Parts: sequence; C-alpha cells; structure tokens
Amino acid sequence: MRLFRIRGGVHPDDRKQLSAERPIEPLPLPSLLHIPLQQHIGAAANPVVERRQRVAKGELIARAQGPVSAPIHAPTSGRIAGIGLYPANHPSGLSVRTISLQPDGEDRWADGIEGAGDPFALEPAEIAKRVAAAGVVGLGGATFPAAVKLNLRNRYELNTLVINGAECEPYLTCDDRLMREQAAAVLDGARIMAHVLGVTRIIVAIENNKPQAQQAMLQAAAERAGAVPGPAGAGHDGGQHGGQASIEVIGLPMHYPMGSEKHLVQTLTGQETPARGLTADIGVVVHNPATAFAVHQALREGRPLIDRVVTISGGAIKNPRNLRVPIGTRIETLLEASGGFVEHPARLLSGGPMMGQVIPSQRAPVIKGTNGILALTEVETRVREPSACIRCGQCVMACPCGLVPLEMAALVRAGQPKRALDAGLLDCIGCGCCAYVCPAHLPLVQYFVHAKGAMAERDRVKQKQMETKRLAEQRRARMEAIKAAKRAAMAERKKVASGQ
Repeated sequence: MRLFRIRGGVHPDDRKQLSAERPIEPLPLPSLLHIPLQQHIGAAANPVVERRQRVAKGELIARAQGPVSAPIHAPTSGRIAGIGLYPANHPSGLSVRTISLQPDGEDRWADGIEGAGDPFALEPAEIAKRVAAAGVVGLGGATFPAAVKLNLRNRYELNTLVINGAECEPYLTCDDRLMREQAAAVLDGARIMAHVLGVTRIIVAIENNKPQAQQAMLQAAAERAGAVPGPAGAGHDGGQHGGQASIEVIGLPMHYPMGSEKHLVQTLTGQETPARGLTADIGVVVHNPATAFAVHQALREGRPLIDRVVTISGGAIKNPRNLRVPIGTRIETLLEASGGFVEHPARLLSGGPMMGQVIPSQRAPVIKGTNGILALTEVETRVREPSACIRCGQCVMACPCGLVPLEMAALVRAGQPKRALDAGLLDCIGCGCCAYVCPAHLPLVQYFVHAKGAMAERDRVKQKQMETKRLAEQRRARMEAIKAAKRAAMAERKKVASGQ
C-alpha cells in the first residue's frame, strides 16, 4: 500500500522502552473510587443512585443526557459513599460533580450482564444502541461517544474504518500492549464497527516502532477465514461475507503527530480532510484500538466500559508499567503501585509529554480518557526560560497543519483573538510541534490552548446571557398574558354586572 507524506512534524525520542516490555497487569481494587460525571465530550451524565445505596459491578450509576453524552457504570460492587464535588483530572484543579464508591471487595457483577450472541446478526442501529448503553467513548484521549461516530453512516457515504494504532506520543505503550495481548479481540471489535458503519475496508495502522503489535495484528488477521499475509508488512483478509470487510495491517513511519486522525488519514489515503470538517467527509472513520476492544467487550460480553489500560512511566518512576485500572482510581494509587518516585518529578502529566495535561493533584482520578500518567525529571521536561522570538520560522516548518504559529502567538499575546482566529487558530490541533522546536523556548501551544479556552468561555457566557434574555422575555410575555387575561376577566365581570 502506498503511503503519502504529510508536512511538518517532529521526531522526538519515543522513550517507549521504559514500559513497552511490561505486560498489562490488573491493579488491585482501591479502598475508594471517585467517578466523575463529566469524563467525555458532551453533556455530563446524570446520577441515578443515592448515598448509601448498594450497587453491583457494571450497574448503571449515571445516565447519559442528550444525544452527545455517555452513561457511567460502577467499576466494582460496593456502597455509594457520596455524590459531590471532587478534584478533576484537569490542569485547572477545579472540582467537578463526582460519585464516590466504596468497594466491598466482592467484585460482584450485576444481574443481566450478557453478550449479544452473534453481533453480526443484529441491525447496525441495535449495535450502536448497545455501544452507547455500555458507555464506550474514544479511548485515544478525545473521549467522543463511540456510538455517535458509529451513527455517522446515516449522514455520510463511508468506505473505510481506520484503527489508529500509531500511538505516536513518547512513553505511552498502553495501545501497543493491548494490540500485542488482545489482537483477536481488537480485530473483532473493529469488524463489528465496520459492520455498523457499512464499510468494506479496515486498515489497522501501527507505527514501525511496534513490530510485535504489527505481527500480532497480522496473525489475528491471518487467522480469519480466507486470510493470507500480504507483502511488505501488510496483512489482508479478503472475505466480504458475514459482515466482514477486507483487513489490512499497515506499518507507519515514526513521525509525530502521526496519531492525529486527519494526518493519519492523509498518510493512508492521500486525501486531506476539509478544514473544520470530519474525516467522514472523505468516507473514513477513525477509532482507537482500545475503543475497538471496548466494543468487543460490550457486544460479546455485555460488559460496560468500567476500566482501561494506563501506562505509568517517566524517568522519575521506579517501576514503569502498564496497568488495567478501574475508572475512578486516584492517580496516587497508580504511582504507589509503580514503586513511587526515584526522584521528585519536575512535572506530572496525564497523557503524553507532547499533548498531555499537567496534573494539579495526585488525588485526581483516572477517567475514561486517561491513557498515561507520566512523572518526568527536569532533564526530560526540557523546560527553559523563554526569550524573544527570533522569527527563525522553525515553528512554521514543524506545524503539520500549515499554520504560522509565531504570528498566531503574537496576536494572542497582543489580546487580538479574532485576528488569531483569522490566522487559523481553530485549525491548530495542539500537537506541540511548534513549542518542541522553538529555539526561544516559547510556550506556543500553551498560548493557543489558553486562547481557545478563553474564547470558549466567552462564548459560554454570551450563550448564557442570550438564554437569560430569552427566558426573561418569555416571562415578560407570560406576565403580560396573565395581566391581559385578568383585564379581560374583569371587563367581562363588569359587563355582566352592568347588564344585571
């Protein structure tokens, strides 16, 4: 298969050797779980449990609200300790509404947890419904409800499903280990999603620094009926019957940010996604291997999304590893399970070093989108005192989106967000390539994230003001109608009285 070049990007040291050879291990149940109601894109889930209530593993504890939302289930059996505010896994350090669950140690499953038998015998709408009910979201970090993407078949002409196994962020190896250890299940989930989407082609794309994952997925593809290994590192399953699509396993060059879905699709197809558009506009849907595995579990076992694989790594970690972690586990528990620190970390991150977010508190919980916890030393962080921009243009050459970061940063710093928008601010994917190559050590990507956040907050305030105005006008109209009705009633009474 021919691969196409993408512009820009960088080649950071991947540092994956710290945890790549550590198999996935289950984390013992902690004494308390803190499960946020907002851990996906869209509306927060609404609690359906009360304090002191007993729940079983996999039981629904918060219902989805609206078309873009996801339900939340109990990661284990136990007692609801409370529903209130708790520190979020977010750089702001603010507290969010959270359900606290005290495990009882029994790990007892709820009644009625069972698979669908043969998923390919179900209608696509029914499969999407079950995926939504299981609370499955994108586990590559975006946390977009998976069922919403599966329902794109209703609006777009789709032809290809891409399983994004690039995992291009340094240090992270959770997807690598999952593909090595659960290749057949990942491929099964991909086939189920392809059946729902109505596509005839599945591409499993994996960077070339994961040869064992490539081989495992090739073997899983070859074990499908009629599958034969393809040339030059590609596997192909030519079957089209029984809900099957052709399956190709493709090796990708190590080039950050290869995991960006729009750039990955361009690498694979040569087609560029329209600005502000979706890859579905060109017939392609992208999902993460962990999402495919969660779909497999939801359909084959009836299991909701209650845990995930997390990489704990970095130079400050004593024993880097990959753990299967119940949602709601505090980050400090993961750090303790990894032997603690060999030295005090200069930076603690949720996610990778390029796009990850600073963790304000180790009490913050693991959420559905947490793919890594990194404790980095001062040498690893490469933090330097920023100086004045020398307009060298390295950030322009590194930007995979073809933007001019130095110009956007100058506009943001000058307090001109509208002009920054015109310069392409919303097209920035926040990959951090510009900041990585900047010889002046300017925190360019932080400027852009801050500016987009500030504009989003301004839009929320404006929307709130408009909604308040609308409600006030409706109240005024109701009051006027009530007054008019009273006047009419009084006039009618006077008319009747005068007639008597």
